Amino acid sequence: MLPETETLEHSSDTTQHRDTPASYEVVRQYTEDLCEPLQLEDYIPQPVDFVSPPKWHLAHTSWFFEEFILVKYLKNYQRYHSDFSYLFNSYYNHMGSRVIRTDRGNITRPGVKEVYRYRAHVNEAMRQLMAENLTPELEELIILGLNHEQQHQELLITDLKYIFGHNPIFPVYKKDFSLTEVKNEESGWISVPEGVYEIGFQDGDFHYDNELGRHKAYLEGFEINRALVTNGEYLEFIQDGGYQNFDLWLDEGWQWVNAGAAQAPLYWHQIDGVWHTYTLGGLQKVNPDSVLCHVNFFEASAFAAWKGMRLPTEFEWEAAAPQLAWGQRWEWTHSAYLPYPRFSKAPGAIGEYNGKFMINQMVLRGGSTATSPGHSRITYRNFFHPHLQWQCMGVRLVR
Repeated sequence: MLPETETLEHSSDTTQHRDTPASYEVVRQYTEDLCEPLQLEDYIPQPVDFVSPPKWHLAHTSWFFEEFILVKYLKNYQRYHSDFSYLFNSYYNHMGSRVIRTDRGNITRPGVKEVYRYRAHVNEAMRQLMAENLTPELEELIILGLNHEQQHQELLITDLKYIFGHNPIFPVYKKDFSLTEVKNEESGWISVPEGVYEIGFQDGDFHYDNELGRHKAYLEGFEINRALVTNGEYLEFIQDGGYQNFDLWLDEGWQWVNAGAAQAPLYWHQIDGVWHTYTLGGLQKVNPDSVLCHVNFFEASAFAAWKGMRLPTEFEWEAAAPQLAWGQRWEWTHSAYLPYPRFSKAPGAIGEYNGKFMINQMVLRGGSTATSPGHSRITYRNFFHPHLQWQCMGVRLVR
């Protein structure tokens, strides 16, 4: 079942701290728990290209275990259905042809019940494999698959919010459930001295290849806010004409503002002169004390300029993070998503996981209230195109 609190709580544990077969059961069940409040019709829609239907997430996360693990490691394994390797491949060119991303909502068949049967088929085969032959190589792949599924759990819940948030009646996903109604725990500024800092993953727990290799970065001294920007602060920006002042915006950001007549964060609606926001618990008045959510990089940068400040680089963020309360929002940095020194792309399909996306995207750090338990760490590098808003994205300022 979904947690009764509105925040998906974080755990210091990661999948490899626990028994892998047990972790497999927990992670796989959590995906289905997220879908429990849905009606049958909710599994299908794809209102925009970057949102995937819940049914597709359920199937794709099973496809990953089937194609990357079961076909190779379980003797005499039979794929559930020959069409599924094509239908539910996401972007892995090494794994063959696939349905284009914009057509995922057109996959009305197989039906939802059939997709759940597919998950059960894969789960049973994985249990058999783990009982027979849990080698270190296999365990490493399973842990990658579990972390992959956790990524899709966050996408599933934010994709659902986009689907429901563009339904004219703003349906309730789960009563009293919200990803946005959280408040800052701290205030004030932290001073980070000039110096050379170690950046990147070192050793120990699970990590992605884009967190390697660890390297030194020289940083000038700076101050970073302990608190994230709130709705109330952003309302002041709106009321001061922030969306009308081209001087505050990067050129591509100003083009984005004008192309979509932007005037507020995603899910904000002005009703009878009062700002409301859609949450997964329904439409609510904007709470000025809650932490800002669903702004893109362009909006974050413009707000920082309006305040006479800036966004941190990802290196500044990582150097300061041990002193910060983080995990409420994915925090925009002013760092392009690029490889670290000595980054090496793995061979085959696994090498497509991160490296090929290192262009035209900005790095976010920290995790969010939608991030699955045990899936956050200081060195985690999330990345999205600068115009996107639908993840739980927020702003932390530097001066």
